[in-house]
Amino acid sequence: MNKYIINGGKPLYGEIEISGAKNAAVAILPAALLINGKCTIENLPNISDVKISCDILSKLGAKIEWINNNTITIDSSSVTEFKAPVDMTSKFRASYYLIGALLSRCKNVEVGLPGGCNLGARPIDQHIKGFEALGATVNVSNGKIQASAKNLQGTSIYLDMVSVGATINIMLASVLANGTTTIDNAAKEPHIVDVANFLNTMGADIRGAGTDVIKINGVKELKGNTSYSIVPDQIEAGTFMLAAIASKGDIIIKNCISEHLDCLTAKIIEMGGHVEEDGDQIHVWADSRPNKANIKTLPYPGFPTDLQPQIGVALSIANGTSIINESIWESRFQYTNELNKMGAKISPQGKTAIFEGVEKLSGAPVYATDLRAGAALIIAGIIAEGTTELYNLSHIDRGYENIEEKFRKLGANITRVIEED
Repeated sequence: MNKYIINGGKPLYGEIEISGAKNAAVAILPAALLINGKCTIENLPNISDVKISCDILSKLGAKIEWINNNTITIDSSSVTEFKAPVDMTSKFRASYYLIGALLSRCKNVEVGLPGGCNLGARPIDQHIKGFEALGATVNVSNGKIQASAKNLQGTSIYLDMVSVGATINIMLASVLANGTTTIDNAAKEPHIVDVANFLNTMGADIRGAGTDVIKINGVKELKGNTSYSIVPDQIEAGTFMLAAIASKGDIIIKNCISEHLDCLTAKIIEMGGHVEEDGDQIHVWADSRPNKANIKTLPYPGFPTDLQPQIGVALSIANGTSIINESIWESRFQYTNELNKMGAKISPQGKTAIFEGVEKLSGAPVYATDLRAGAALIIAGIIAEGTTELYNLSHIDRGYENIEEKFRKLGANITRVIEED
């Protein structure tokens, strides 16, 4: 069993560089199946979700070559297999993007129900609604999703709720469809724009990504034979911004897009922190304990649910009482039980949690309950007095590239060790 040993109590100082966006990468890799030829993907985060995605593409017949740790070429010209390995697709949530991609390419698909972090009910009804509107027949049974279509026909699709996954999956399914598809009430997250930009670079005709109405004019094929660089990861950047505030540190974060983090910047300033933006880098520092603040997670451009646990750590040591309302996932507060082991005073009740700020946290054995909770508990260990042992690192490895090395570069005392079960 892997664990982190973190000796805390020191502020973080220095510079780090942000990797490519995990949420964009796990959608762009399946999107490469739509290309009749080769493409090169750069700035790819070297994380376990990406490695599993590449393994699945290989099983489907794609030829993948790693140029370096963050660049690959994919040749999908010989892909004919439409059944993705159930044991592999069940390991992470984003495997559902294979449905839209393979349905579009092969007119047939069979994928295991997706896995990933246990954050509560995560239905894919909006995905299925979109596929069926395009003319597919969809069946969910025996832990699998099967879909087929003689032809996919462009149409108007209204999403009953804003869904990042459904927005991307419908884009993938409709890129090669006949006619025009319109997605109303579409999600606007930066990685949706990145997937659309990738597809357009390869020959697609997608307009309006980043707004709540996206139009996809179907094309006959995507030719590829070009390269694309994945957008920087806004959640990783936000994680380090909050680490600076929680530790009363001073960090320069390079290779990021500041406008993707406007809602977080506003909250950090409200909490008494300082933020300076300079091109593709952000300077964040704090001189004292954070001030209390109230947070409500919302779809982009609102406060992201993927940064809720990290800001929760900062609020656990803030002056005063703060309230977080989680409007996306009902089980996002599992990490608060672990923080309470470290001396925090947090009372979660359904989708709301009350944070009574304490002066300090103390080291303790804690367990990552999901990807973002894991990142939050690293921050908690760094700011706590004494030693923290953090378990379940597989969650963290899914979404952060070399996170312990980046924290060590900032002065954190963090070590990964292998402990026998």
